[in-house]
Amino acid sequence: MQNASLWRAVLGVENAVVEDVEFDEQTQAFVAHVRPRRPRQGRCGICGSKASWYDRGQGRRQWRGLDIGTVQVFLEAEAPRVNCAVHGPTVRQIPWARHGAGHTRSFDQQVAWLATQCSKSAITELMRIAWRTVGSIITRVWADTAAGIDPLAGLTRIGIDEISYKRRHKYLTVVVDHDTGHLVWASPGRDRATVRAFFDALEASGPGRCAQIAHVTADGAPWIADVVRERCPDAVRCADPFHVVGWAAEALDAVRREAWHNARRAGHTRPHGWAHGRRATVSTGAAQKLRRARYPLWKNPENLTERQQAKLDWIAKTDPRLYRAYLLKEGLRTVFKLPVDQAAEALDKWIGWARRCRIESFLTLQRRIVGHREQILASIEHGLSNGLIESVNTKIRLITRMAFGFANPDPLIALAMLSLGGHRPALPGRP
Repeated sequence: MQNASLWRAVLGVENAVVEDVEFDEQTQAFVAHVRPRRPRQGRCGICGSKASWYDRGQGRRQWRGLDIGTVQVFLEAEAPRVNCAVHGPTVRQIPWARHGAGHTRSFDQQVAWLATQCSKSAITELMRIAWRTVGSIITRVWADTAAGIDPLAGLTRIGIDEISYKRRHKYLTVVVDHDTGHLVWASPGRDRATVRAFFDALEASGPGRCAQIAHVTADGAPWIADVVRERCPDAVRCADPFHVVGWAAEALDAVRREAWHNARRAGHTRPHGWAHGRRATVSTGAAQKLRRARYPLWKNPENLTERQQAKLDWIAKTDPRLYRAYLLKEGLRTVFKLPVDQAAEALDKWIGWARRCRIESFLTLQRRIVGHREQILASIEHGLSNGLIESVNTKIRLITRMAFGFANPDPLIALAMLSLGGHRPALPGRP
């Protein structure tokens, strides 16, 4: 064929011979008849090793290629099987598609790039494929990408956290590199076995790599801390300041709810129709103000609006116990703004204050803070937090919205790794 080299460039196939190209009137598509070059023949489709002929397989088959203009393209070729010494009878390797795929490598590459850039509807409409097909493609592309790189290389400072990706308590455990900001590992689950699986993968990627981990940030969950202590005993464990202050905010909200219930019991309610066979009531007076006091109590003082500051001033005058709980929350937040030598003294003073406060939720909190004292001071000393991990989690939540149609978490993890792992796919034909 005189234009074989031109068609190879148009079809995006390498190490292949274009025997013929025809236009199928029935399907309104180009069908290119191709075959691998001789050096590419007779190799196992899984491992690529040379193998002897076995049989003709199921005859000729087709692979979807990138469209030419508005016309679909299919590559058609024989698909014989070879007898691999490792994998047994297997379809031979072909240069234009991955093993077991129904699309060419350039088609897969473009879909993977679009998945990291576009919406779900844009990908399926442009490429004329189902969303589940997109999931299969990005899983293949990430597996191929991961085989050629080492995402766990050079890890010294990591952050570990979990994120919900589906209802009914389905979680991913994610690991982020503090030095590069890249997502380096993710797996379904939220338990000790999942964290151990990460350290097993880390040790399998190179001996002694667990010992190279110098700093680990986490939210204080025991299922993370116990495994880190077991697998990286010399690593500095840092408690995330955001989560520690969040514990104080939860303790403060418990006090606010208690004050709200007390106000309702004192008669700050009025009838409001019927619900579930009994008379319903709504909060009035002090109960109504306390019900709407959550955000003034949670927000940082420098970010309060005038109305929120007025609400806080009202609480200081009318409910000293709730205001004392607010001051305890702010006192703990202030600890993280101090240098490490001053922070240690301030934290000890805060613990003593919380022990004397006679507020049950903060008595429980101070015992928790005592248990994480070293990790809290380590986070202040080294300036590490889970802020980077929370940023990655926010992006994963956006990816999760796209991944609702996937039947299992593997495509979600593949899409997250391609988007946030520092190895974004390139468009076909681009460097």
